Amino acid sequence: MTTTTPLQQRSTAGLWALRLLGAALLLAIAGIHFYLWRQGYRDIDVIGSAFLLQSVIGVGGALLVLIAPRRLLPIAAVLGALFALGSLGALILATTVGLFGFVESTKADLWWQTLWVEIAATVVLGVLTALSARRR
Repeated sequence: MTTTTPLQQRSTAGLWALRLLGAALLLAIAGIHFYLWRQGYRDIDVIGSAFLLQSVIGVGGALLVLIAPRRLLPIAAVLGALFALGSLGALILATTVGLFGFVESTKADLWWQTLWVEIAATVVLGVLTALSARRR
């Protein structure tokens, strides 16, 4: 029988806290994009389909981060971080130079919330990636 030390227990609890927070942030990204898709973004060529796809991938990524076995957690976390970073990059591109002929504004509904949620998801899942890979 193996026993865990208090430090190992705290470390495991910390990883679970990061898993839960990372999953919640991925769900927030999915929810924001689905909400905006329903509010009219679905009618924008290419962007509408991309928003719906982001909703599906965000939910799938959240589930993956939550259910991945310990040995696969670094992979799940890095995929979530890359998704959030890609979503952030698309937001910045759409706001600055345009994306697929669509130009966004910082005055758009949920623009600032999206920015901060995507930054937070990238950071949290990046930290989860590093910590879970280090423990392997």
